[in-house]
Amino acid sequence: MKTSLPIIRPTAAFAAAIALTFGLAACGTDSNDASTTTETTQSTTDGMDEMEDMDMSSMAPVSTGDPFADARTAAQHMPETAATLAGGFATALDLPGDPASPAADLRSGLTSLLQEHVYLAGMAVATAYTTGADSAEFEAAAATLDENTVALSEAVGELSTPEQEEAFLALWREHVGYFVDYAVAEKGGDTAAKDAALANLSGYTTDAGAFFEEVSGGELPAADIAMNLEMHISTLTAAIDGFAAGSTDAYALLQEAAAHVGEGAAVIATGLDAAADLEGDPNDEASTLRATLTAGLQEHVYLAGIAVFTAYTTEGGTDSEAFAAAADVLDANSVALSEGIGSLAGEENGTAFLELWREHIGFFVEYANAVATGDEAATEQALMDLDSYRGVAGDFFEGISDGELPADAIADGLAMHVQTLGGAIDSLNTALVQNG
Repeated sequence: MKTSLPIIRPTAAFAAAIALTFGLAACGTDSNDASTTTETTQSTTDGMDEMEDMDMSSMAPVSTGDPFADARTAAQHMPETAATLAGGFATALDLPGDPASPAADLRSGLTSLLQEHVYLAGMAVATAYTTGADSAEFEAAAATLDENTVALSEAVGELSTPEQEEAFLALWREHVGYFVDYAVAEKGGDTAAKDAALANLSGYTTDAGAFFEEVSGGELPAADIAMNLEMHISTLTAAIDGFAAGSTDAYALLQEAAAHVGEGAAVIATGLDAAADLEGDPNDEASTLRATLTAGLQEHVYLAGIAVFTAYTTEGGTDSEAFAAAADVLDANSVALSEGIGSLAGEENGTAFLELWREHIGFFVEYANAVATGDEAATEQALMDLDSYRGVAGDFFEGISDGELPADAIADGLAMHVQTLGGAIDSLNTALVQNG
């Protein structure tokens, strides 16, 4: 049993949005002036001096004890945040399109659900390999994965008939089952069962292609959908192979599989939009911004959860090669984002952003370490630090968006982020530390 969490390095959560933030700031200021970031860092420090006066009632993490359900709750908050940020940035930057149109809703929703499918499937497989396919932990992971399946069927049902919604639900559940069959066979070295699972998945691509062609009135050709799903199968099975072999490449492979379905979401949204003649354009700049933010923000929660899971279930914990690989996938996103900020607002701002972002992530790390070790004082301190940060962040976003992103709204969103992600950390602690 491990007693502490890893130092999770900055990831994609609000970093994608902040990258756009610095681009916005660069439009009206000297791009090589790091004063804005420096002042923000100082404001964070000043705010912490006043944290004893803050109301902590809104910051209490909410946990059910089920780490998979709680991780999904935390992740589902991110698309809401993405919509808020995209709306503010689209207005401030006068981007073409409407990030709140029905077409934008469709693309963002499919992006979220399909990416979530991959990450929940990966977490379920990792859980089966760690605790056993007959364990209560795997049962909980599989149940959360099925919640995503139901949500996907409901999304399809909004643009189809009840009969088609039911058909999709059955078809999608069937394909999830084939992935489970593949994972069990790969881990057990059963070549015949593995080949059978692959054959079933191949047949699924044909059936799904025909389904989407019908439901879209021909706007999504069966052959094109089948080809897209073949890539989904090859990328996700590659990740499963990695987890089965205990390869440190598994985390990067899972991220690649998630990135692919994000592209698929755009294709499917385009076809369904054309068939339903929805208002707006799923591919205009504002809609694309929202979908991109949705993917980046949501991915943060799942990659962080996987890193924590790895630290608690791998021999050696934070010193293991597996954890180092999971952390590298997270940190690569952060470094890339900071470089993007540097290209928009100057290298000094990019560097300052990375330092500031790591400070914010550090508050979550301190919370995670505190709950794992039962240090109540440190737990309260971490929550107060996060409370202070959200207020400063709210003022920052309001300032750089010319008021399009009100400070109170951002601060409230960050409170929800703390509640849900903190709750997921609490559940991971219960399942993997206290009961591990």
